[in-house]
Parts: sequence; C-alpha cells; structure tokens
Amino acid sequence: MNEDKKACSFGLDSPYVDLAVEVFRLLSDATRIRIVLALREGERSVNDLAEAVGKSPTTVSQHLAKLRWGRVVATRQHGTRVYYRLQDEHVRELVAQAVFQAEHALDETPAHHRAGVPADPRKSPGCPAGTSSDAPEEQT
Repeated sequence: MNEDKKACSFGLDSPYVDLAVEVFRLLSDATRIRIVLALREGERSVNDLAEAVGKSPTTVSQHLAKLRWGRVVATRQHGTRVYYRLQDEHVRELVAQAVFQAEHALDETPAHHRAGVPADPRKSPGCPAGTSSDAPEEQT
C-alpha cells in the first residue's frame, strides 16, 4: 500500500479543510508561533512562557486562551498554577515545517539542511527539544 495514502486519506471535499484553515489562522501570529516553539520542550507556566517569548504574562495568557480554544494547547493545574503543553505532536511538526519553509525562502542552503535535519517530518518532527536549527552544528 502506498505510504502517502495511509498518512493522508482525506480528499478535497474533507470536512476538516475548514478546521485546518482555523488552525492556520490561530498560528498566523509571531507570538503564538514562539509559544509553540517554547512548548516543544515540555509544559510551562504562563510566567515561564512570557519570559521565554519576551511578552507580558497578560499578553501570553490571551494568546494561550486562543490556542487552547483551538485545541492547540492543553492545560494541567497544580495548586493555583496552570501549566500549558502542546495538545499533540502535529502542531509541533506543522510549526517546524513552516519555519523550515521560511528558511528555504531566505537561504540558498537552509540551516536545517546544514545541520542534517531530515526533510521528512515523519523521520524528524522538527528540532528536538532544547536544540535549534538556527545555526549549523560545528564540524570537527
């Protein structure tokens, strides 16, 4: 059986197309992309995320509310603190692929190619937690 057909069994008339548009709309904000990138490493509180993305906790909280509404992030409450995490691996892959595409638009040889990141998202769902493809690894 064709591997592509197993991974993508929906057609042009899929009822999920409109929902996919909503996901893209939710992710069409730099702060939200940065939040998703920050959450690749695991769950974080609003204050941790605010510090990571360089925005106020109030601003980050508003963005998180939208991402939560869109089922992009999920929460866990511990006492009075709420921790956010990515709902699943798909948004991580989607954002990684969008950043990789942006690298292609700006660089003849994108950083993720220089760093040896596979182009197939099934083989590599974006940069592993705690790493970045912004710069190639040094060759020794």
